[in-house]
Amino acid sequence: MDTKKIENLLREVQSGEIDISQALERLRTLPYADLGYAQVDLHRGLRKGLPEVVFCQNKTLPQLIGIFNKLWENHDRVMGTRLTAEMAGALLAEFPDARYDPISRLLTIARAETPEMSARFAAVVSAGTSDLPVAEEAAQTLEFYGDRVERFYDVGVAGIHRLLDKRERLVAASVVISVAGMEGALTSVVAGLVPGPVIGVPTSVGYGANFDGLAPLLSMLNACAPGVAVVNIDNGFGAAQFAHLILNQLAEVES
Repeated sequence: MDTKKIENLLREVQSGEIDISQALERLRTLPYADLGYAQVDLHRGLRKGLPEVVFCQNKTLPQLIGIFNKLWENHDRVMGTRLTAEMAGALLAEFPDARYDPISRLLTIARAETPEMSARFAAVVSAGTSDLPVAEEAAQTLEFYGDRVERFYDVGVAGIHRLLDKRERLVAASVVISVAGMEGALTSVVAGLVPGPVIGVPTSVGYGANFDGLAPLLSMLNACAPGVAVVNIDNGFGAAQFAHLILNQLAEVES
């Protein structure tokens, strides 16, 4: 149950539309719902300001349908990550209004409009087109949370003039997510150009010595430029969560 639903529930009690026992019954599932195979966290939106998101990889289709149904009962916006086309097809049959993007592998359902975006924005930068699945996972997750995003793709250091051409907008961003495979040099370069925090996302894109993302991970952890935080390999979702918290804190300071 998200904050808005709690507020509406309290208003219903205040106005006399429902009594206290009815309100308690609605709240009885907090803080989680036990499905046997999953303990669905319905309290996370109140604790963190962000609801639980479903990591779909390795889950069975019946498990996914059960988890999505429970979240959909209690939230107005639900998202799943790392869905295969088969998973998405099954969920779209169950939730016809859902949207699936095959690049980011994200599926979203919303009965409420996206929260109003602030003037602040996050920049998502990718070294190459091959990094798009991870970059789009980050960008679309931020947009799901109501954040403004500007994308700068295929601007890796093999042609650094492409990155420098975007410098004005990158400097204006409140936070930059830098997505890169191969040797991961892009993140250190970006951090040396912008005044705000940079979140490095190493990807598993690259030839053998990339070691499925280990090489760029180590490069980003050893970045020469200051102000870099690094998430796990291919973890665009985690980078977006971190960036959203930064944007949210800035918005609270300004309000």
